[in-house]
Amino acid sequence: MKIVRVETFAVPPRWLLCRVETDDGVVGWGEPVVEGRASTVRTAVHELAELLLGRDPMRIEDHWQLMTKASFYRGGPVLSSAVAGLDQALWDIAGKVLGVPVHVMLGGPVRDRVRAYSWVGGDEPSQVADAVAERVDAGFTAVKMNASGRTDPLSTAHAVAEIVARAEAVRDVLGPDRDFAVDFHGRFTTANARRVIDHLAPLHPLFVEEPVLPEYTHRIGDVVAATTVPIATGERLFSRSDFLPAFQAGIAVAQPDLSHAGGISEVRRIAALAETFDVLLAPHCPLGPIALAASLQIACCVPNFLIQEQSIGIHYNQGADVLDYLIDPDVFTFTDGFLARPTAPGLGITVDERAVRDADGSVPDWRGPVWRHPDGSFAEW
Repeated sequence: MKIVRVETFAVPPRWLLCRVETDDGVVGWGEPVVEGRASTVRTAVHELAELLLGRDPMRIEDHWQLMTKASFYRGGPVLSSAVAGLDQALWDIAGKVLGVPVHVMLGGPVRDRVRAYSWVGGDEPSQVADAVAERVDAGFTAVKMNASGRTDPLSTAHAVAEIVARAEAVRDVLGPDRDFAVDFHGRFTTANARRVIDHLAPLHPLFVEEPVLPEYTHRIGDVVAATTVPIATGERLFSRSDFLPAFQAGIAVAQPDLSHAGGISEVRRIAALAETFDVLLAPHCPLGPIALAASLQIACCVPNFLIQEQSIGIHYNQGADVLDYLIDPDVFTFTDGFLARPTAPGLGITVDERAVRDADGSVPDWRGPVWRHPDGSFAEW
């Protein structure tokens, strides 16, 4: 069996999917994308495909080593994301050939269902409260919210009070037996993160996510030391080497993205490294159906898994949603805030290939916003 074709599809709202086909007709799917840079990743996927065509798809680790190390220049979000999608597709093929889910090939399941959280938004406490109530009514036991939109390097007392008021509204709806996480999105300076987290601590958030930018990971230990709130990071870290300083700094929750951090192969290794530091895993996944399917395979087989992000119905999904590209959307049915362990071979989903082909190139590449402070200087988003 040999790989004979690699195709990519840019589909709404902002995803890139890849299709890997063998001469036996077995097809694997992956989701290699950097949000806002889909076309760049698409080029990288086709460059890497040159290393795969004509080769045995079952040599997954050998292919991963070749794709990540055969060039003098390595790593970074674009290359790691391109590798991730192809790696997902190869695991999908292997599972289909052997007739088992990917997590069975990774050691077998350690849980039968996967806890997930849902995103909520809103600028006012009442808006956030209403959004949380909807998620609670849908059975979710955990939600995540942004701490703020554009923010100053050092927040005013009023800005801090607004953040806390929204968090208080969320806790009031959830009660003491459900959880909420707060995403700082790297928008805060180290000093500002320490200040704001101190005010959030009495509300007992599940974790605070990305309190500082990844390039300031050497400062995240200062945030950890200043609070008892669990600190999470990792959506913009792409390898074990990237994660190691964060683990050494004492983070509580690692958030590798299955479509950014080298795919299933590398995230499984990141999870194992995290376990040696007593760090839990909460895979980042504001993306599409294949990224979520790959995340669930990891969630089912790693002992230090905490909770899964998912983007069904998220505000980013304009023009299409996660379930629109699946023939079998029931695989992502939530029961009491949990997803059942997937049992179908490979990634456990059936992609609607016709829908994917029809949607390819139907919208311009998504771009992130450009924010500026009142003085005109650039602001992190």
